[in-house]
Amino acid sequence: MSAGQHHRRSVPGRRGRLAALAAFTVLASGALTGVAPAAFAAGDGRPFNDALDHAAESYDVPRDLLAAVGYGESRLDGHDGQPSQANGFGVMHLVSNPEQRTLEEAARLTGRSPAELRRDTGSNLLGGAAVLRARADALGLSAAERDDIDAWYGAVAKYSGAEAATARLYADTVYRFLADGLHTSVDGEQVEVAARDVAPEIPEAPEVGPAAVSQDYPSARWVPAAAGNFASGRSAAISQVVVHVTQGSYAGSISWFQNPTAKVSAHYVIRSSDGEVTQTVKDADTAYHARSANASSLGIEHEGFVDDPAWFTEAMYRSSAALTAYLCEQYGIPKDRAHIVGHVEVPGNDHTDPGPNWDWAHYMELVGGESGAVDELTFASYATQLSGSSGPQVKAVQRLLTDLEYAPGAVDGAFGSATQAAVRAFQKDKGLEADGIVGKATWTALLSAGSTPTLRSGSSGEAVSRLQRALTAASGRTVAVDGSFGSGTAEAVRAYQSARSLEADGVVGAATWQALQSGR
Repeated sequence: MSAGQHHRRSVPGRRGRLAALAAFTVLASGALTGVAPAAFAAGDGRPFNDALDHAAESYDVPRDLLAAVGYGESRLDGHDGQPSQANGFGVMHLVSNPEQRTLEEAARLTGRSPAELRRDTGSNLLGGAAVLRARADALGLSAAERDDIDAWYGAVAKYSGAEAATARLYADTVYRFLADGLHTSVDGEQVEVAARDVAPEIPEAPEVGPAAVSQDYPSARWVPAAAGNFASGRSAAISQVVVHVTQGSYAGSISWFQNPTAKVSAHYVIRSSDGEVTQTVKDADTAYHARSANASSLGIEHEGFVDDPAWFTEAMYRSSAALTAYLCEQYGIPKDRAHIVGHVEVPGNDHTDPGPNWDWAHYMELVGGESGAVDELTFASYATQLSGSSGPQVKAVQRLLTDLEYAPGAVDGAFGSATQAAVRAFQKDKGLEADGIVGKATWTALLSAGSTPTLRSGSSGEAVSRLQRALTAASGRTVAVDGSFGSGTAEAVRAYQSARSLEADGVVGAATWQALQSGR
């Protein structure tokens, strides 16, 4: 075929041949009315459904296609108008960065302001539909062709704003959602797309070409990042794997790494829905992903958002764990939590990923390494524990209380009445609010409890480890727990002292220990 011609590729649905049942049903509450709604209005009980209908009908875009594009971009979550890594917004990920300006384009096409398009889901859906229609018009789709969902493949690829193979990854993902069907919810509203056979018309053109195969990890695709977003070679041996979350979609993140203005990258990106892996920087090169650890680490990005555990699928966990295990074996990296770390745990970083929804214990079990914590007391962050909580952090609370001769009951990871009573007794003794809830103050007091030797740069041992854990709990920022009082610990101590009006000398003496052990 010549350039510009198309061929159809059949992608059968997993749940049968349901093309006739292509209706997208949303059970919701409210209605989109008027020209420029500020938000969903209470009305007939169908706000998201009505917004989706309105956007699709306004720009003659197939409704299920619009839903599938939005699902691939955001899982239909607008994230309260917060930007993605690529500075994209809303359900339809309307982008405003030096290389892509679909937010501004949508504002021009719809007459909505950028602020509305960023924060109002109805407006954002309209903006996404308008941009999709513009891409279809640019490809010359007729009214009849616009009624054929398979004819939109090229427009979807163009909507991604990505180059070559990445555009194909993007469009393939959308059509896989259409083939498999979707079942999700928006603010409790059930959202469904029935599975159907799809045979998208794929342009025979470079912008939707296939991806190459990785030479470092043969089961991965190879889509290289822009040359300015990584450094050739390394200045240190590979000794760590760093786990990240993209704060955006799979294809969108790969595309962002191809954007020469991004100045960021990672070695690998993993798709949520099926665990597909794409490599963007060679292992031998230095990706820009973790500041102080760039030279000595391999970065793995996971599609999704830190605050939404729905992105962390079993397929993603297993695919990522297989990749991490392979990399550890290739480069002699120990399979433990001192060497397989989260972005939040790397000194000098200001990110929180992978966040509290990432299941470290499960992940490390799949990797075939040691458990999700360096020891039973050390975690990247300390979450609030209360009656009914369970898991390794409850077990840590119980162990600490037992060591301090309180009586939390069995050290079994289940926060029951005995543990609650022991927590209250400890809190009362420390002058804390005796509510039986282990929050920041109680964690800080528990983790710092014990002897109070003077500690300074160069100190080492168990007391330094206690200090490092307590600083992590008190500050909400990970302090590496290695029992060695180095520059990172000194910096954390000074920050803690300054925030509490103590002498910020970086030396842990009686006053600093007293503040920690009283939960300040």
